[in-house]
Amino acid sequence: MPGPTASSVLASDYFQSYSVVGLLAVIGVLFVAVAFGAGRLLRPVVPTPEKLLTYECGVDPVGEGWAHTQVRYYVYAFLYVIFAVDSIFLFPWATVFAAPGYGATTLVEMFIFLGFLAVGLLYAWKKGVLEWT
Repeated sequence: MPGPTASSVLASDYFQSYSVVGLLAVIGVLFVAVAFGAGRLLRPVVPTPEKLLTYECGVDPVGEGWAHTQVRYYVYAFLYVIFAVDSIFLFPWATVFAAPGYGATTLVEMFIFLGFLAVGLLYAWKKGVLEWT
């Protein structure tokens, strides 16, 4: 019977390293399951009508649980996130712009980028999204 080949030894070492990761994952899941199970077994369960009420900020709930929220607030948040993320792109541009040989190219690219931002802002303005009424 021939001995183990080099490829089978490499495959064995490869899967052995992943078995350690799998074992740690199983131990982590068991740890969480035991903690939740112990909490469920040890906690007192005494439901009362006061405990079953919806509680928010120390004020008793009045009226329906559904509230209408205007979509406009989400649009403002979305526009803020877009411009905040886009402003992050200005910092790497500034470092590349200072490097020799990249000045004109990066300047044109940044004006194209700022043009796209301006078109998006103009579109939001024309749609009336930026009016707070």
